[in-house]
Amino acid sequence: MPQAMLPIFPYGVTHINSILAFQKNESGQVVYFNGTMPLFTHDEKDRGSFKMITAQFCVSGTAKQVEIARAFGVKTISVKRAVKLYREEGPRSFFTPQNRRGAAILTVEVLKQAQALLNENFTPAEAAKHLSIKPNTFSKAIKAGKLQVAKKKI
Repeated sequence: MPQAMLPIFPYGVTHINSILAFQKNESGQVVYFNGTMPLFTHDEKDRGSFKMITAQFCVSGTAKQVEIARAFGVKTISVKRAVKLYREEGPRSFFTPQNRRGAAILTVEVLKQAQALLNENFTPAEAAKHLSIKPNTFSKAIKAGKLQVAKKKI
């Protein structure tokens, strides 16, 4: 006959449900407990580990998505997204860098052409008009340091 485990937790934990709890300690670590046994630990600022472990709890049936949302004060849609990501791509997906979109308008070739025009003493507005680029996009590139404006000689 299997023996039932009493739900005994360490002092000061926050309950997620009747079998799962968590606690933030003084050193900035979040520790998840099943009874008195610690399950997982991560830094409180580590969003990837938080999303991964809470999604794992949901996928394994240890906790419901709504219980995670209530216990941590996060939106249910963010928990659902994490669970979907965990199911589709696994735990590794929470730690891979996100793909960012590259420059759509100011490609390397366009930047070279723009810099050549600026070197020929075109004003930024004239160079933008010549290349059919919005002046705002051109000025942002100058502010970001992607383009250098030639200083006027006195």
